[in-house]
Amino acid sequence: MEVVIRQHEQQCGVTAADIVADAVRSGASTLGLATGSSPLSVYRELIRRHRKEGLSFAAAQAFLLDEYVGLPPSHPQSYAHVIRVEFTNHIDIDSGCVHSPNGVADDIFAAAAEYDALIASAGPVDVQLLGIGSNGHIGFNEPGSSLGSRTRVKTLTEQTRHDNARFFANIDEVPRHVITQGLGTICDAKHLVLIAAGGHKAEAIAAAVEGPLTASCPASVLQLHPHVTVVVDEAAASQLKNADFYRYALKHKPAQQKF
Repeated sequence: MEVVIRQHEQQCGVTAADIVADAVRSGASTLGLATGSSPLSVYRELIRRHRKEGLSFAAAQAFLLDEYVGLPPSHPQSYAHVIRVEFTNHIDIDSGCVHSPNGVADDIFAAAAEYDALIASAGPVDVQLLGIGSNGHIGFNEPGSSLGSRTRVKTLTEQTRHDNARFFANIDEVPRHVITQGLGTICDAKHLVLIAAGGHKAEAIAAAVEGPLTASCPASVLQLHPHVTVVVDEAAASQLKNADFYRYALKHKPAQQKF
């Protein structure tokens, strides 16, 4: 695991965008996309590079981490809609190649299994972007999730619902259930890139990076993956005991070694 500490959120976005752009230019064709506030700086930078530098996503397909149960793709807070508004409608990826779980399927449990199989048939995902919840969740794998879990239906904690209520008119509108890629599914990707900014993410980042491997902090499963880049700003890094070493290692990174 490589931890990259930047001064502020915009710099985090540029670093994560560097990773995605380098992968796409090197032939990566399967991208894993996250929604929420954490990856917005990455998407803004990738959109800029597409428009100003000709970065093309025409040969790529993308898979979302999760979706709310009960929200159709036309709903403004469905992740199928949000990712298009925030990112994919502004680049040259085919909209039909942007995949997400079917949260309004008649059988949501079968839909979850079908989505996991779709990812496996197209994968492995070359680069998977991740955010992290204040309770350490990635995707919607809440504390207690199996570290080997596959795509499935999950119940959200009240903390997560309250954290996401800012996107809805009120807490009562936030769905209680989701379809999410499991931790095992996420870890099938070749390169995991987690981005976090702000002091409210500091405890979760410290637990994920330096704490014990435990289902109580689902993001700690990243410690098992062979290629993880954690990109955080100074505030999110404020509880990392080894922050000085991470800065030292980045400063003395071999010139030929990429993220």
